[in-house]
Amino acid sequence: MAVVHRTTLRPGKLDLLTTWLPTRQWFTGTTPQLHRGGGFRLDDPAGEVGIECMIVIDTADPARPAYHVPLTYRGAPLPGAEAALVGTSEHGVLGRRWIYDAAADPVAVAQFTALLTGAATAQDQDLSDTPARTVELVTADPQVSLSVRVHRTPAAAPESRRGWALSSWTDAEGAPARGIVLEARENPAPTSAGEESGRS
Repeated sequence: MAVVHRTTLRPGKLDLLTTWLPTRQWFTGTTPQLHRGGGFRLDDPAGEVGIECMIVIDTADPARPAYHVPLTYRGAPLPGAEAALVGTSEHGVLGRRWIYDAAADPVAVAQFTALLTGAATAQDQDLSDTPARTVELVTADPQVSLSVRVHRTPAAAPESRRGWALSSWTDAEGAPARGIVLEARENPAPTSAGEESGRS
């Protein structure tokens, strides 16, 4: 289980996201003022990469949109992932951390898949060794080849489809909210020779 350290992070996560979010195509505001609404963590089985799914609310936008921002925290740069770098920060215990958009980090994507198939457990955002009470999960078939969709704006829960994780959070006014943040998508089955066109 990952250990949540009670220490400083400079610059802080919200400071980094305030600069990074406006560079994303899916961000609808201008200069954000961010409220941390909630989220959860996932464990890296190797114990090297921190994985966090954050919900932030932009209070500068009159619509008060919530964004799902999954992040990974690494002790060294991730090769080939320069475009996904959110920034670097100094951790009071672990030293310099390279912080990435987790949707582009293979360790995080593997754990998203594990969560959606029931092979991983969402962990509390602020407490060590504590399952998150803010996550509702409907698992997908682990025998099926899956890809993961990261919902940048939490979505309404589907009524029947399997394979999604719903997170609850608190908005800037203290009201509860919830939405889908991760969703499994079944990959198309590969076609064999002679089957692609459907002709004899």
